[in-house]
Amino acid sequence: MSNITVVAEDIELDAPTLVEGLPGLGLVGKIATDHIVEQFDMTYYAGIDCDGIPEIAVYDGDDRELLPPVRLYADEERNLVALKSDVPVSADGSPQFAKCVSSWIQSKDATPLYLSGLPHQKEVGTVPELYGVSTGEMNDVLDERGIGFPNETGAVSGPTGALLHRAGKLGLDAIGLIVQSDPQFPDPAAAQVLIKDGIAPIADIEVNTDDLVERAEDIREQKEQFAQRMQEAEQEESSQAKPLRMFQ
Repeated sequence: MSNITVVAEDIELDAPTLVEGLPGLGLVGKIATDHIVEQFDMTYYAGIDCDGIPEIAVYDGDDRELLPPVRLYADEERNLVALKSDVPVSADGSPQFAKCVSSWIQSKDATPLYLSGLPHQKEVGTVPELYGVSTGEMNDVLDERGIGFPNETGAVSGPTGALLHRAGKLGLDAIGLIVQSDPQFPDPAAAQVLIKDGIAPIADIEVNTDDLVERAEDIREQKEQFAQRMQEAEQEESSQAKPLRMFQ
């Protein structure tokens, strides 16, 4: 059974932008989305109960309330929704998960921004490059924001890839943001590029990202155990962009 249960029914959204924060390579999408939720003090809007999500309950250190592991947070003023995930989505369940989430996106006429890391060994001091892909009528949006084409043929795997595939199949307007990322460790610097050069200009929001780099070491330590669990999971469960030459 697939279900998205709204708990903040007083929030009204009008064709919002959705930022997807599933864990993947470098945890770039998760770090970026968690940061936005925290910066804007976004409201817990809905719990997601779709195939592919482990049936566990999560809690934070300041509250006894149990929460579903994958949730939507909303900011009515900014017309923004964030998909926050504390678990990886299983490879086998990714198609049904994508179908479930895409149905909600379609019902709200939302524009999703799907986030992925591209494995890349960056030199010290260099800024990760950001690329954009799209479905529907979003190519012009990427051009207007100056987000370039990928520099080689590739594919996005995992549940993020399934979401992009579903968007293309349904003809939905969707954007995939792909950033060069550390393939082994959480990468706050790449998440900062995702926000500053991708999410913020597309969603027309202002996000302070200074502390993402200033707190880079703390963030890496906080996410390290999560990253280890991701590495132990099946490779297909981790959303990431891959050059197609890796399969040849």
